[in-house]
Amino acid sequence: MPEVRVFRTIGREAELGKVMVSMKIFPSDIISDMKGFQENVRKTLEGKATIYKFDEEPVAFGLVAVVAHVVMPEDVEGRMDEVEQLLKSLKGVSEVQVLVSRRV
Repeated sequence: MPEVRVFRTIGREAELGKVMVSMKIFPSDIISDMKGFQENVRKTLEGKATIYKFDEEPVAFGLVAVVAHVVMPEDVEGRMDEVEQLLKSLKGVSEVQVLVSRRV
């Protein structure tokens, strides 16, 4: 059994951890199709990061912000800024706010 553990540890390139970032996405208007908006966010981040889950947070007067929990590799420099810019460039997004970042 110890040989197997050593081989798995040394026999391949070690992966660094991942980072989960919670980002609040503020819409520029009321979103009628929330599932479609979330799918658009998922497609935009494809290849850069993955979505762990979405939460919805009421803001005011029918506006609902989407909290996206995004998982990305921690060893890629500038990835969080790139993801934030991709989200800001989406149609219907007025602001993106990083709430918390943590290792997973």
